[in-house]
Amino acid sequence: MRLNVLHCHSTFSLGGKEARAVQLMNAFGVAARHTVLSSVPNALGARAAIYNGIDVDFPENAPSLTGKPSVARYRDIAQYMRMFDLILTYNWGAMDAVTARRIFAKSLPPLVHHEDGFNADESGGLKIERTMMRRLVLPAAYAVAVPSQTLERIALETWKQPASRLRRISNGIPVSAYAATPKLNAIPGLRRKAREVVIGTVAGLRPVKNIPRLVRAALSIPLTRLVVVGEGPDRAKIMATAAAMGAADRLVMPGFLPDPRRYIGLFDIFALSSDSEQFPIALVEAMAAGLPVASTQVGDVSVILPPDQRPFVTARDDYALAGALRQLVADRVLRARLGASNHALAISAYDDGAMIAAYARLYDEALGNGVHFASGSL
Repeated sequence: MRLNVLHCHSTFSLGGKEARAVQLMNAFGVAARHTVLSSVPNALGARAAIYNGIDVDFPENAPSLTGKPSVARYRDIAQYMRMFDLILTYNWGAMDAVTARRIFAKSLPPLVHHEDGFNADESGGLKIERTMMRRLVLPAAYAVAVPSQTLERIALETWKQPASRLRRISNGIPVSAYAATPKLNAIPGLRRKAREVVIGTVAGLRPVKNIPRLVRAALSIPLTRLVVVGEGPDRAKIMATAAAMGAADRLVMPGFLPDPRRYIGLFDIFALSSDSEQFPIALVEAMAAGLPVASTQVGDVSVILPPDQRPFVTARDDYALAGALRQLVADRVLRARLGASNHALAISAYDDGAMIAAYARLYDEALGNGVHFASGSL
């Protein structure tokens, strides 16, 4: 008998946490049927990555995950949750579901909460009211899953969660799938010129990703082309930044492209310019494709990368990031050496098999009545 699983997301646009949730849905196959709620109802771009044949529903008549706090709202959410066997909540935008589980614990299914990072409004520091809320309601969760050492430390020291409730599970990808050489036309609009170095990134175009910083850093270097794969509210700002530099013709923005393994290998350098990250999946995808990396120092980036890459992890500053990129652009041999080092570490540390098995064990443990996910289509 398949399990009924409710996923409560802050948004279901295709970002890191959504990509992992879909990856797990696809891996678990017929072990479960899934219902997905989003705090932003129309932000459902990740549904396109769910395999055909996966039983998943996006109901329009479910209780809202956002609204004015009230006992009645939480009661409605709790009543809805009773239809399911397991509740999976993700980030701050799903905290009302965790609150409902905290208030109306009796006869509700187990809940596992996932924390993957922060938006721009907390990139400079955590909000005290959110910290206090997490301390208050996270005891409703059977476990709190985090992908990074940084988040694990925050959960322990700031949110005051006991170590027994925390599970750190590193993100993983099918590393071997990134070995194939991508087709030259895999990125619409990219036409490489002689001697040109292609710097690329894959990200939601949101303020916390600070893509304008990457535009200023990358396009200040001669003979570079910048490819930004993704969609989001900062698109016009990114284009305006390039235009103001007189470099609009060197910026390629193809929009959202599914399945990065099909195109990420067309970059010569992968760059990350975020103000906040924890365990960015796009970084691991770049490593799997054998790319050198220049990144701002955020989250676990320095821990994820091998030691020889760490000089290219910089302050969150245009000039520092530009300096790292300039070294990589100028030295093809260095790029090849760093890319090989990144690829080797991706193979040994970040393949998705271990991640999928760890989440299967966690969800089975939360259910506490046998083996379900771990015996699915893993």
